[in-house]
Amino acid sequence: MTAHAAAYLPTEADAAFYQDNGYWIAPRIFDDATLDLLRERHAAVIRGEYRTGRAPWSRNIEPDAPVDRLVKIDNSHWSDAAIARHILSPVIGRMAAKLARTRTVRLWHDQLLHKPPDTGAPGNVGWHQDHHYWQCAQPANLLTAWLALDDVTDENGCMQVVPGSHTWGLLDASDFFEQDLDALRARIERATGREFRTVKCEMPAGALSFHHCLTIHGSGPNRSARPRRSWAIHLMPGGTKYCAGTPADAHMNVALLGGTDGEPFSGPYFPVLWSEADCHGVWDAD
Repeated sequence: MTAHAAAYLPTEADAAFYQDNGYWIAPRIFDDATLDLLRERHAAVIRGEYRTGRAPWSRNIEPDAPVDRLVKIDNSHWSDAAIARHILSPVIGRMAAKLARTRTVRLWHDQLLHKPPDTGAPGNVGWHQDHHYWQCAQPANLLTAWLALDDVTDENGCMQVVPGSHTWGLLDASDFFEQDLDALRARIERATGREFRTVKCEMPAGALSFHHCLTIHGSGPNRSARPRRSWAIHLMPGGTKYCAGTPADAHMNVALLGGTDGEPFSGPYFPVLWSEADCHGVWDAD
């Protein structure tokens, strides 16, 4: 890793903050030219233009449909080599490794996200823990690097996190799809008996936020006149294993692994971003 790339890495104090709070906001790592490229390819995938000739795993909106709701496309990196090169950057992998205190970081999967302008309530993302949907992966130490392609603020529906909630255990009350954020918040407070304090992850385009898979998070509507575009880059420590028989057995990664209970998630569907063993990831650092 070059000195330029190493400058982005979290310090020991940053890693301790992540361990205590379940999230951390990283500096801006992508320049304007890279952001322009990523925005262009982001839009192309939404339009159904797959430069590799390979479609993503799934999408919740057809290419010819109006973009009038939250768009979510899983494993978009399959469809464009430039997308893969940047979102599977070993710099991101090394940042995640320092935060999670692990020697190897693999991709769990990516999600291309587009929150259109003036969505209103249907653009909400309900308060949830990612691991509610990932119980097939153990131990529960996965994390997400959320890459902003636009400046994110409260106005355009920035992500909000509940600091320390990654220590509360797995909850039944969380729900990604719930649109009534206040009612969901009240249910979680009743279920946990804990204060629900949120922090807004406002940051510039090109920056990243990281959060633990048990950290409660969500977001409100995009009230601005421009889209809020991003990637959720879901990551896991090396050695994360398949746990059979959970409610998440239908997750796409169980099908991609095609393995047995206790088998590590590894192989080409789960590429290594960073490994301390060889001190590099799948892509050049710069």
